[in-house]
Amino acid sequence: MVAASSCYASPFYTWFLAACMSVAHSSGGDNTRQAVGRRSRRRQLSNCSAVSCLDFRSCNHNNNNIALSSSLFGSSTVPLYRNQRRLNRGATSSGGAMAIAMDIKEDETVNKKPPLEKRRVVVTGMGVETSLGHDPNTFYENLLQGNSGISRIEDFDCSDFPTRIAGEIKSFSTEGWVAPKLSRRMDKFMLYLLTAGKKALADGGVTEQVMAEFDKAKCGVLIGSALGGMKVFHEAIQALKISYKKMNPFCVPLATTNMGSAMLAIDLGWMGPNYSISSACATSNFCILNSANHIIKGEADVMLCGGSDAAIIPIGLAGFVAVRALSQRNNDPAKASRPWDSNRDGFVMGEGAGVLLLEELEHAKKRGATIYAEFLGGSFTCDAYHMTEPHPDGRAGVVICIERALAHAGVSKEQINYVNAHASSTPAGDLKEYRALVHCFGQNPELKVNSTKSMIGHLLGAAGAVEAVATVQAIRTGWVHPNINLDNPENGVDTKLLVGPEKERLNIKAALSNSFGFGGHNSSIIFAPYK
Repeated sequence: MVAASSCYASPFYTWFLAACMSVAHSSGGDNTRQAVGRRSRRRQLSNCSAVSCLDFRSCNHNNNNIALSSSLFGSSTVPLYRNQRRLNRGATSSGGAMAIAMDIKEDETVNKKPPLEKRRVVVTGMGVETSLGHDPNTFYENLLQGNSGISRIEDFDCSDFPTRIAGEIKSFSTEGWVAPKLSRRMDKFMLYLLTAGKKALADGGVTEQVMAEFDKAKCGVLIGSALGGMKVFHEAIQALKISYKKMNPFCVPLATTNMGSAMLAIDLGWMGPNYSISSACATSNFCILNSANHIIKGEADVMLCGGSDAAIIPIGLAGFVAVRALSQRNNDPAKASRPWDSNRDGFVMGEGAGVLLLEELEHAKKRGATIYAEFLGGSFTCDAYHMTEPHPDGRAGVVICIERALAHAGVSKEQINYVNAHASSTPAGDLKEYRALVHCFGQNPELKVNSTKSMIGHLLGAAGAVEAVATVQAIRTGWVHPNINLDNPENGVDTKLLVGPEKERLNIKAALSNSFGFGGHNSSIIFAPYK
């Protein structure tokens, strides 16, 4: 009895019953073929119980009946389609019962919860771990001065490698941020993530007392990594060569890319959205945009987001050497990363983390937070072309990504007057992105473009977040950092669009930050001054 009641209450059954009634009472019954069809359908209906309709099970009678039941759930076979057409014609001719069914369905739509008003997302804190500094202000001041964080690798002997330079973090301490026991066990990518995340909270004025007022179910962490705990995993493989008994029992959880976000959430007691995205060198932008969307949709009020990577270890260096992607300018490390320069010979690896504290505007204002900038929107696309090479027509996926980001942010092309480019110093990638930027913004005489990677190298999955920090700092300070090592610009590159060898003043209206990754991943995010 309960099942039958439920069946009559469902909008599908109301429509189904109305359609069948319409067929049964349609006019023009003198035709023998139509009469046979009506008798056949009445037999089918009499043999079909309300329970089977509710359960969406096909009735175990004749084949025509099975065909009728299947057609209602999307089958495209010819006999089923004909049966459906007959039902539709009958329903259209009578109209009354069908109209009742449609009215019920329309009422249900009207009674649905109205969409939330769009919630604004602002940046209220930042944290970094880089070769040029361990806080946003020191980091950005070094960028403005044109200082390079690229040097010879010291952490291990790489004398046999063709590349022996990187944006390596020389001094790093977890004291006061991570418990010593965990600090000894964890991979650097996770340590960078935890310290940068907590520094972002401190920078945002989120003390224990302030956090006690937060709804922990609406506070989330989404900090990704391109490669995760490579060192921990590599050490486990070496141990396995001796015996599985020698393996670190924490090797799996401490190597996975999601565990950094999870450990930070456990430490903070944050129970909102928590996961990791890994989309190669576009990872951070993916995490930032998804975090903002959680806030916009009301699923979170506060999000820590960004990326972290620590791949300057033998297996990481060797892997990128094998891909033939790295610069070999070992005798002059500071000059090795040269975006848009005709003498560039590959990118330089970097390491570290960048974390933004994103917050819903009213939530931030209620606690009196300092608002650094507003996050307006972004987009993702895929070249769908090659594992490591950008699409030959650089304007394809990248242009689509930029245009969708503008649409999502509600910003015109003319409003973008600063771009922090992906520009990693690779022969193909730099030009493809440059052409896409010219296509989108080339008519804007105020446009200025620079590459943070010219000074810190390519931080892989952390690159987008660290560059987002640089972008927000540019908005805050009114200064954009220089492009160093741009001595001989590539043919076709108009240096008027690029920031020169010295920092430049710029009143930023809206800023775009690009990140692209192996697999053809494209991402663009947009920030603006908070007004």
